[in-house]
Amino acid sequence: MSPRPVIATGQQIGAGWSPALSVAKALAALAEARRTGAEAVYWMADEDHDRAEVASVVGWAEGRLIRHRFRFDARLGTATGWLPWEATHQTEATRLWGPLLEPQTPTLRGHALALGQPLWDRGLRPFSPTDPAVREPIQAELERWRTLNLEDLLAKQADALEAKGAPLPLDPRVQAAWFSLDPRTGRRQRLEPGEALPEGHWLSPGAAIRPLMQSLLLPVAAVVLGPSERAYWRLCEPLWERVELVAPKILPRPSVYVVPRGFTVKPDQLDALKMGAWDRLAGWPGPLPTQRFQLVEPDRAWPAPLQDRFMKEQTRSRERLNKLDHRLHREAAVTALGGDPEQLRQSLFPFGKAQERVIPGLPWLRRGHLIDTILDRMDGASPVILVEEP
Repeated sequence: MSPRPVIATGQQIGAGWSPALSVAKALAALAEARRTGAEAVYWMADEDHDRAEVASVVGWAEGRLIRHRFRFDARLGTATGWLPWEATHQTEATRLWGPLLEPQTPTLRGHALALGQPLWDRGLRPFSPTDPAVREPIQAELERWRTLNLEDLLAKQADALEAKGAPLPLDPRVQAAWFSLDPRTGRRQRLEPGEALPEGHWLSPGAAIRPLMQSLLLPVAAVVLGPSERAYWRLCEPLWERVELVAPKILPRPSVYVVPRGFTVKPDQLDALKMGAWDRLAGWPGPLPTQRFQLVEPDRAWPAPLQDRFMKEQTRSRERLNKLDHRLHREAAVTALGGDPEQLRQSLFPFGKAQERVIPGLPWLRRGHLIDTILDRMDGASPVILVEEP
């Protein structure tokens, strides 16, 4: 009997399920699996070692977003699944986000597994590629891949993509294709071409080769990917045939925005909202202050410095009146959106970035009705999903 096909997605595990787009990806994979009768799998990228990314989060203090960075007592290069999650981390996290479940194991991996329970309850299966039971059996195949000179194919593909002007979020001509991973300590180190793998260590593929390992471990039919992921997956396009695997279908991840209660906003309004272009949301219906002001030429009999000063004062007045125009458009947008557009902008674009890229996923995971609503809206076609806060 053939194994059930898999709809996969994943993210390097971050404290508090940061950023929230990791939850959006998980729900998109689950929705696609339900539509197609496949199994949804969340790939916990716990052998990645970008510590700054997983440790840098935001929380709330007195109603305001605050930045925070967790500190981990582990050597540089330690993969994220091995980073310790101790009582001090749990205390810090509680201050940021309120009470939360204890980690399943005292590691960042155990922390993420515990917080992801609402997703596991809905049928998503967590999968760790660092589980010895699944990793050790594929080491011989990974070693065979290393003899195939995949680095050369990656470099040629990077050259071709660069010539077309395609984005290169990672450069395989500079970044390592292979690493060694010590399964006892989680230490991950770059392997140069021809360098021997230390005894007792696992071969660990770089980001450009990781999609191949995913399909080696799982019968992946499709993957849910964000924009930058789709860009680096293009690097491995020539590699699938070389390693005798079939490339899965790529499904774009939809963006999710949780809208504060009482507000009404449409997807085509989001760009204007992000820029604070209130006039594009709802223009003031009456005359504007700038329309009641006209520049006039100075009297040529005045001294030249005075003429220049006169023109500059008019320009300053025009700039101040433009601000009044902006204020009137904002008042008009209050009626159209159901509340102050600046408040909505700060909620959907904190720090000037999309909400899902800034806030942790934990607040979404805590509200079962919210994630069920998002899941219901995941129709496989809508690139942007707006859900009112419960």
